[in-house]
Amino acid sequence: KVLAIKMTLYRTSGGAILDALIKAARNGKQVAVMVELKARFDEAANIGWARRLEAEGIHVTYGVVGLKTHCKLIFVVRRDYSQLRRYYHIGTGNYHGGTAKLYTDLGMFGCDEDIGQDLTELFNYLTGYSPPPSYRKILTAPYTLKRGILEKIEREIAVHERERGGGLIQMKMNALEDPDIARALYKASRAGVKVDLIVRDTCRFRPGLPGLSESARVVSIVGRFLEHGRILYFRNGGDEEYLIGSADMMRRNLESRVEVHAPVENPELRQELRLILDVQLADQRSAWEMQPDGSYVQRQPDDEHAKGAQEILMGVAEKRLAAAAKHKEKSLRSRLLSHFEHRLASSS
Repeated sequence: KVLAIKMTLYRTSGGAILDALIKAARNGKQVAVMVELKARFDEAANIGWARRLEAEGIHVTYGVVGLKTHCKLIFVVRRDYSQLRRYYHIGTGNYHGGTAKLYTDLGMFGCDEDIGQDLTELFNYLTGYSPPPSYRKILTAPYTLKRGILEKIEREIAVHERERGGGLIQMKMNALEDPDIARALYKASRAGVKVDLIVRDTCRFRPGLPGLSESARVVSIVGRFLEHGRILYFRNGGDEEYLIGSADMMRRNLESRVEVHAPVENPELRQELRLILDVQLADQRSAWEMQPDGSYVQRQPDDEHAKGAQEILMGVAEKRLAAAAKHKEKSLRSRLLSHFEHRLASSS
């Protein structure tokens, strides 16, 4: 039922994903892959993957001149019953088996019509068929992402002032380096909006500065895995917004790369993101909190048996896996019963 598959490839270790693309092409599917040749440390490997894919008849392109393509996308067009449906995966991490075992990342599967149309137009842009359009739901760099984030920060300030409190901005990212984003966050904090930042590396925003960022905090999680997920949250007076995507709040990401951030609208997926943010912000074991001078101090738990955020989330994942296994067993049993009931009825 699959008609077409499109993918952006920034880093990969080869293996299962490339084999699946090649198998799809051999089975008559239209397959297109956008390979970024300037992925640091993976230039030679990506050239090799590109040649291998081209040899299998896969349409390979190399992105937009002057821009590094850093977004992580897979897009599938499938014929479901009497209509075509567009499915997608939007991720924060690369399709790389090695880093998948070392990094914490997020990915969203979906088939929202508006996002599907947005990604159709984005891939048309990446393959050179059309100029960059405006989009319905997604935010893309270098055209709409930075402006969109700045507008959402300004909106949070306006809602906070109108409702006399309650403003909240939370961001999880690798780095915050862009001066415009940092300046906007200072403005929000100065207005009384609560600003929570979970930052892995560079952060040019300083919390706790009198009269400037007293309502802000910056936390870094240091654990077994490298924190690599990216989440944006705006309370927006109760009409909450969550977004995930590929870009850090760095000038190079926002102005010189092709990046995608997409809204997360499903209530259950929002609960997942809320859990991650809450667990990491409340961490008293593996969290380091930035001081006004830019130094970090590790939080100290009252309970010596307290667990760090990553350990807590691993425990949640294990419990969920066990519950899913039981659910699958129940579902399988139901299908088998139905199957054999049908066979019994037919034979009688």
